[in-house]
Amino acid sequence: MQPATLETLNFAHAKTDWNAFLERVAQTFGCSTGTLHRFDERDRHLKLVASLKIPEVLMPVIQSIPIGKGIAGAAAERREPVEMCNLQTDTSGVARPDARKTQVQGSLAVPVMQGERLCGVLGIGKLTPYDFTDAEKEDLTEIGRRIAEDLVSAGG
Repeated sequence: MQPATLETLNFAHAKTDWNAFLERVAQTFGCSTGTLHRFDERDRHLKLVASLKIPEVLMPVIQSIPIGKGIAGAAAERREPVEMCNLQTDTSGVARPDARKTQVQGSLAVPVMQGERLCGVLGIGKLTPYDFTDAEKEDLTEIGRRIAEDLVSAGG
């Protein structure tokens, strides 16, 4: 992704329509699915703010994710990107079994950080096996930094 592309994502308007913002992020990275979770400090769970093309059967499962559970929970716990080249065949134990229902193969989740403070997790996925480049991981992490304050505000 080119640096100029970061600017086209219109961060200033993200908080008014998180689903549209997530769709633009996914398209920027050539992905078809995505999720955005806000970290709730009260119960230490990630709360769903936006989703893109997630099967309806998984919606109850991804509404509230404990830190350390699944790809998003692992990214939050480690405070670093968590990537899977092919979620469908992964045997690391990081992905939850239901995650295969997304049909996603290449996936990337990055923590949304404001300095050292965890604010949430941003995740994207492709329907084909894919290894995200270091530059793509850095770009998605930068997007997370840029939306951190607004994401915290989304929790009310």
